[in-house]
Amino acid sequence: MSVRHIVLFSWNPDVDQAHIDGFSAALAQLPAKIPEIRHYEFGSDLAIVEGNYDFAVTAVFDDEAGYRVYREHPAHQAVIAEFSVGRVNQRAAVQIHIDD
Repeated sequence: MSVRHIVLFSWNPDVDQAHIDGFSAALAQLPAKIPEIRHYEFGSDLAIVEGNYDFAVTAVFDDEAGYRVYREHPAHQAVIAEFSVGRVNQRAAVQIHIDD
């Protein structure tokens, strides 16, 4: 079974659109750097419902081992260090098995 990784972020109040755009640009580069990523989507909340998280990332991997490679990959860790650390008010994550 494949693994879907889902992460939700609420930004700190001082995070501006330029930071979010930079985060999106950095995320867009990860599939080329981490071949274990099978499918990758991310983006800002549409603000249709009040109280939602601000940003979401979803990724699909062939298996748990692929997810672990992604989690520890230096390119992924660099994105976390540059765009998440000190910028995130709340974060929620889950990994689930999905049918292939």
